[in-house]
Amino acid sequence: MYGSSFFSITRTPEELSIVCQESSIPSNIPAGTQVERGWNCLKVEGPLDFGLTGILAGISRTLTDKGISIFAVSTYDTDYILIREKDLECACKALEGTGYDIKKS
Repeated sequence: MYGSSFFSITRTPEELSIVCQESSIPSNIPAGTQVERGWNCLKVEGPLDFGLTGILAGISRTLTDKGISIFAVSTYDTDYILIREKDLECACKALEGTGYDIKKS
């Protein structure tokens, strides 16, 4: 996982959440571990100044209007939007249609 280009580890009193590329998920995960596959990651180009407001809200609103759920991960200077693979094409079209520039890599 640490060799992956993207991963996030978050611990709260209730859970330990690990978000990583699907190819980094080991085959021998412990029983009872919840794993969700089939997500794609869109990066919101940054760095983003803390004074900027509404960026994530605008993206979320655009996708909500199309019935697309997201999972957001934020770092100090960048936001990442995780979208289910089945919704990716529709999400990109919706975002482009409202003025967001989608760069495919």
